[in-house]
Amino acid sequence: MCSLFRDPENRLQDSTPFYLKPGGKTVENEIADLSLTIGNIIGQASAEGREVVFLCIGSDRYVGDSLGPLVGSMLEDSGVPYKVYGTLKDPVHAFNLKGTIKEINRQFTKPVIFSVDASLGTKEEAGSVIFREGPVKPGKGIEKVLPSVGDYHFAGVVNYIDPLPTSQFLNDTRLYTVMTLAQAIVKVITATLPDENQ
Repeated sequence: MCSLFRDPENRLQDSTPFYLKPGGKTVENEIADLSLTIGNIIGQASAEGREVVFLCIGSDRYVGDSLGPLVGSMLEDSGVPYKVYGTLKDPVHAFNLKGTIKEINRQFTKPVIFSVDASLGTKEEAGSVIFREGPVKPGKGIEKVLPSVGDYHFAGVVNYIDPLPTSQFLNDTRLYTVMTLAQAIVKVITATLPDENQ
């Protein structure tokens, strides 16, 4: 759905973000640190009897917007013990996001939701994964008004903002970039599992 990460009006996203740069020299340490953080969040949720849900937002019709469905499919394939919404087979996008949120809230009582979405950012942020507390604003980067969702979110910065229309950047995004970001996010999440589940 392509959330716009830098949104000065969105005060819900003013917590300190965690940056992970796949291919960087310290990426393994960054993955380990972020996995520990997420593992603690999941552990606390389990102790409180709350379900953990991964809501992977986007469409497989545009390379730049396919991050969420790719992550969702990879998580399902890896056998994570969490509920996953949004895969390549059954994507969660602008037309069914509201219904999916209602379904999650009907099925679970106070779930801890991790949202995953593609994002546009600065040139320096492009190719990074950003994890942050608070909801993601899907569609913000392409000027769609959709509900904010998630207790925490992953934003994969698939491209950067330029004077050209933002929709053009979704079309010009490299599949390699999206796959690299998706693999990094899945590696972070699966690293939170006990060894026998990986």
